[in-house]
Amino acid sequence: MTSKALVFDIKRFAVHDGTGLRTTIFFKGCPLRCKWCQNPEGLSPKRQPLYFKNDCIHCQRCLEFSKPGQIEYLKQRPYFNYDYIGSFDNLIDACPSGAIRYDSIEYDVETLIEKIKDDQVFYRDDGGVTFSGGEPLLQGAFLLEILKRCKDEKIHTAIETTMYASLDLIKSILPYLDLIYIDLKLFDEKLHQQYTGVLPKLIKENITYVLTSPYKDKVIIRTPLIPSMTATDSNISQIVQFLVNIYPDVKYELLNYNPLAASKYELINEQYTLDSKLKMFNNEQMEHFYQLVNQNGLKNIIKE
Repeated sequence: MTSKALVFDIKRFAVHDGTGLRTTIFFKGCPLRCKWCQNPEGLSPKRQPLYFKNDCIHCQRCLEFSKPGQIEYLKQRPYFNYDYIGSFDNLIDACPSGAIRYDSIEYDVETLIEKIKDDQVFYRDDGGVTFSGGEPLLQGAFLLEILKRCKDEKIHTAIETTMYASLDLIKSILPYLDLIYIDLKLFDEKLHQQYTGVLPKLIKENITYVLTSPYKDKVIIRTPLIPSMTATDSNISQIVQFLVNIYPDVKYELLNYNPLAASKYELINEQYTLDSKLKMFNNEQMEHFYQLVNQNGLKNIIKE
């Protein structure tokens, strides 16, 4: 097998992506376009250049060595044309300060498994590797291969996924997963499409399958709390009632809003559309949501 995958980050010694110490692999590409996305550099399935303004020395060598249609140079910085067909190697090679870099690295299975094994001594009994993104299921063939290799090496495996993928693919990877994080962000169809760009039907169908399968106790359903979008009493209640009707003992986690993603959008020539004044929920507000989950019938709540 010679499949390859684009990986936009590898986070070592992670403690929030599963049990124990973990190596988190961030796969590039996502079919959703959530307004609050924490990893906008991982949205496109294509390898693209990023601009790091703090490293730029404004020498304009990128403009000098650019090809027609690659960039615009405005306000003392390059703006990339992501519709350009071809590589951006010439711009990266021309930049003397490293201010222009690719957003991802291409790995084959053997190279990535060796990188994972470098951290294996730190996993001990409860650590392991977590595949995240983006959406790791978007590179499903590679994901299946690397999961099989992890199992060969007796490495604990986890995934963070939207479940927006074919059921056949999901069925193929389930036997090789020890922990399954699934995001269910919004229940209402119109709101889900408005805020994520896709309808939730496929996600709900796949969640229903997994929560009625032998793998149901490996699942943790998560809802990110985005002020005025997902963090409403109506949305949380609908999600919880949906889950209770499928498997009332499912584990459920509410993820507090993280306002730190805004700075990443500049890397990809985009603007963060959420209000910069939005803040994390305080303990009292989080407790309100926990009580709401409890009142709607879910008792297996994972708290931060």
